[in-house]
Amino acid sequence: MTTTFKKRQKEMKRMDKARAKAERRAQKKLEPREDGSSVDIFDTRIEDLQPLALDDSNLPAESE
Repeated sequence: MTTTFKKRQKEMKRMDKARAKAERRAQKKLEPREDGSSVDIFDTRIEDLQPLALDDSNLPAESE
């Protein structure tokens, strides 16, 4: 099946538009928010982490 020039141009335009949209989204994630806060998924401090409570009542007893 042959693809017409018009169809190829339309597909290229669609791909360029999608690429530009992805770039805008990525740039928006990097910019700080107007209220001064920023979204940083890697901003985790050790002192903010809570240890998990281990409930070992359901575990089988170790026998030697």
